[in-house]
Amino acid sequence: MINVKKRLTLVLLLVLSMFLAACSSDEEAASGEGKVTLDFWVFGATNYEALADEYEKENPDVTINIKNSELGDHHDSLFTAISAGTGAPDLTMIEVDQLDRYREAQDRFVNLYDLGADEIQDQYLDWKWKMAENGEGDFLFGLPTDIGPKAMYFHTDVFEEAGLPTDPNEVSTMISSPDEFAEAAETVMEETGKPMVDSMEMAFRANMDALQVSYFNRDGELLINEADNGVKEAYDYAVKLQEKGVVGSFEMWTPEWANALNKGEFAVEMAPAWLKGYMTENAPEGEGKWKVTTLPTDFAGNWGGSYVAIPSETKNSEEAYAFAQWMLSPENQLKSFTESGLFPSAPEVYEMEEFVNNSDEYFGGQNTAAYFAEAAKEIPEVYKGPKYVTVSNEVLTALRNVQEGADPEKEWEAAVKRIEDLMNR
Repeated sequence: MINVKKRLTLVLLLVLSMFLAACSSDEEAASGEGKVTLDFWVFGATNYEALADEYEKENPDVTINIKNSELGDHHDSLFTAISAGTGAPDLTMIEVDQLDRYREAQDRFVNLYDLGADEIQDQYLDWKWKMAENGEGDFLFGLPTDIGPKAMYFHTDVFEEAGLPTDPNEVSTMISSPDEFAEAAETVMEETGKPMVDSMEMAFRANMDALQVSYFNRDGELLINEADNGVKEAYDYAVKLQEKGVVGSFEMWTPEWANALNKGEFAVEMAPAWLKGYMTENAPEGEGKWKVTTLPTDFAGNWGGSYVAIPSETKNSEEAYAFAQWMLSPENQLKSFTESGLFPSAPEVYEMEEFVNNSDEYFGGQNTAAYFAEAAKEIPEVYKGPKYVTVSNEVLTALRNVQEGADPEKEWEAAVKRIEDLMNR
């Protein structure tokens, strides 16, 4: 009988110890101690998988599961999860043009200022950081990843045939304003028969990407029909170049465009740093023939780049922030630049030896990074609005119609009407 009691006592003690261990494990997980699994949603070609592996080795209690999707699918899935309040990851990338889409769901994200993000703010470009704040400046949606500072890619054979200089600094001096760009474009067409710009979209984006306020203000008011709206000026400039006959019909990412880029069928591509990777892989005949220089001052703008945000659904916000802060540190942004071509948003990187001595074999050994770094410092803070992509597509439709012979003013008015109808739904 005594043995039975002893056995019962031992069993009860064992059960109790297991219960206490389970409680302790739950408390550790809740407090960030113990093993944690972080789901991280990304898109595009990054080196974040490699960085996650490195972080796991340094932090053996952390496992990071990365899901990589196409840009559109990524943001649609994220928006669905955020709206439903379930299924969101612990961390997620958000592309800059999509960021304002989530501002109306601020409560579905962790305020990174609550996790101490203000302590690292000075590591990043001011304009990039402020774009991730709410209107009051007291809520931070995400930490800066890469940016897309724009520069002017120019084909040296085309420029030489046109009698224009091919030294990047000389080109920058010669083409320092929108009017000088238009003049050079006419020279290129007259001497080579080739367009200066590949498409109406690129002619439009020349000015558009530099606008601090475009379609909406921070109060959500539609500005496109205001008398002094910069979007109309950007539209008119693209129309002006089209009327001069210096705009090509090579729509970006089409096979025709890729072939024209490869063969040098147009003179200039006004694009961000990330285009270099595409050219290296897809335009082999252009190697040694393309160079990079600065854009005219009025064209200095950003196209692309992202943030890493933490949905409020996570139970591991501190662990998620610790990983994001580590992954996006200046030292690791340098790795992302050298390994995946992600242009750094941390200006400290621009002074690092590996960046300063960077050499692009495709561009004849030129240090193209220096020109993009210079452009990055001149970019203004931009507010785009939650419907930016939808509204922009209507203007681009109008420009394509103009290229096919439609009346520019009628197309503008039609686009504004479509946009106003969309906003009133």
